[in-house]
Amino acid sequence: MAIDWTEMQRTARSEFDARLPRITDWSAPTPDTEWTVSDLVRHMVDEQRWVAPILEGRTLADAEATLEPIRDDLAAEWHRYAEKATAAWETTPLDANVHLSYGTVSCLDYLKQQVGDIAVHTWDLACAVGGGDRLNPSLVDAVWSELEPQRDMLASSGLFAPPVPIADDAPVQDRLIALTGRDPRQP
Repeated sequence: MAIDWTEMQRTARSEFDARLPRITDWSAPTPDTEWTVSDLVRHMVDEQRWVAPILEGRTLADAEATLEPIRDDLAAEWHRYAEKATAAWETTPLDANVHLSYGTVSCLDYLKQQVGDIAVHTWDLACAVGGGDRLNPSLVDAVWSELEPQRDMLASSGLFAPPVPIADDAPVQDRLIALTGRDPRQP
């Protein structure tokens, strides 16, 4: 069955939206050991604010020139830029090409990367704020179907910590989280 990646973007965004109000300590640690909750949300805002200019066909330099600084209210900034990103995904043909830091790719490939990033970091945020770490199963299945075949490339890319060993019959979400260098058994 074909995956509707635009729908998965809306689902991923909704998952992140649901965890944001649970933040009470912006300096709390996250499973991504280099980031606090504030760092994690700032990263998510930053990723979302690039989407619309990139989807408009701008180069990175041209897109960067249009970006406003991220304001202090990170929750409000997430909502502002996530809404713009969702609107841009819904109106951009997925076969269009976009310019990223490592080259030109299809809009669909960029969308898949964005969905995976939001999903994994939603899990990080859920663990940091205490609870609600089970993600939408359709979202998990979609991201797993995209990332699992890239296992070797991901392990050597430096994008994530080394994969955490986990049973082959573990739930899909646990295998996905382990693939990205996080231990799903110890959120």
